[in-house]
Order: sequence, then C-alpha cells, then structure tokens
Amino acid sequence: MHAPVSAAPHAPPPVTSVAVPVRAAYPAKAAFDFALAAALFVLTLPLTAAVLLLVRATSRGPAIYSQTRVGRGGRVFVIYKVRTMYHECEKRTGIQWSVKGDPRITPVGRVLRALHLDELPQLWNVLIGDMSLVGPRPERPEIVSDLRVSIGGYDTRHAVRPGITGFAQIHLPPDSSIRTVWNKLVYDRHYIARMGPAMDVYCLACTGLKLLGLKRLYHRPPRRPAGE
Repeated sequence: MHAPVSAAPHAPPPVTSVAVPVRAAYPAKAAFDFALAAALFVLTLPLTAAVLLLVRATSRGPAIYSQTRVGRGGRVFVIYKVRTMYHECEKRTGIQWSVKGDPRITPVGRVLRALHLDELPQLWNVLIGDMSLVGPRPERPEIVSDLRVSIGGYDTRHAVRPGITGFAQIHLPPDSSIRTVWNKLVYDRHYIARMGPAMDVYCLACTGLKLLGLKRLYHRPPRRPAGE
C-alpha cells in the first residue's frame, strides 16, 4: 500500500467533511479544453503516428486500445489509448489494476507509460466532449461498481467530466488498493469544490513539471495522511 500524500498549495479537506459543492464547470472550461486540445492534437499528430507505428511493429494487436470508462453523471463512454499491454491479456488475468512490474505490459509499453505517451489519443476524447483536460481520472465500470460499495460518496467525482490529468494525478501514485482510491477521492472532491481557471492552469503546469521529472518544484511532504 502506498502512503497517502498531501499537497502544499491546496491541502484537501477530509472526505468525511461537509458535502462537496457541485459545479458542472466554469463558463469557459469547455471552450478552453477544446481550443487547447485541438492545438495539442495537431502538434502531437506526428509523434502519435510514430508511436502507433512502433507499437504495431513490436507486438501483435491494434495500436489503439479502446476501453469503456465512467464519465460525468455516471455515463459510460469509450476512452482511447495507445496499447501498452499484450493483446487480449485480460482474457487470462481478468480486470485488475496495473501493478509495479506488471508482466502484461510490453517492453515498448513500459517506455510509453513512463513518458505518458500512451495518453495522447485521449485528446480526441476531449475534442468530442467525453473528457476534459483536467478532472478526475475515469475508471472502468466493472471497478466502479465495486468502489461504490466500498467507498461512501465515490460518485461525487462523477459530477464533472473526467480529465486526462487532474489534481489527484499530479500528487498521488497510481491506484493500487481501496485506500489509495479513497485518498484520490479526497483530492477529486477538493478539485470539484474549487474548480476554476486558476486550478486548471495550476494542474496543467504541474503536469508539465511532472512529465519533465521536476515534481519537486510543486510537491511538498505530507503534513498528515489524506483524510485524517
């Protein structure tokens, strides 16, 4: 189990505190998402094409991987990613979170995941309105059905469109247990309660720093475990 982490400039409240105010979006969010996603989609198109060719050349199966996820209001949509695992590996393992040293991930996939290049096709999800650039990361319906039972108030994170990056993602490690999901819910609720241009710019800037290996410039040691 990963130790919960807290963040300095925006310390999240406990998940057991007062109800999170729900705002669908600030007025310019959709326009901002579309404009920036369109620019990034065009600029990264050659890189995306090169990555897709590399995946096709090094492992069997399609280069683009589609998967159902739960979005705003609990609506299920199809998310697109560059395939980083062996083709149809879940037929043997079933649906589960990826773990450190996951044998289902291809050698090329490990590099793509480390550089987050597998997320590039999700710009298309933003352009068609299924996702935002910033928001809670969408989870699979099969896992959501269990988390709704295990974690009270889990569906509050579905009040807004899910994001390619988010406040929880820039501060916390990938999900590996119920506890880590619960910690992320704290951060997701914090984002929803304070959603606005400044918060989105902050998350995007920190995402850039994280991709460059400069997380230390914005991340701070925890003052207390999330939710304590």
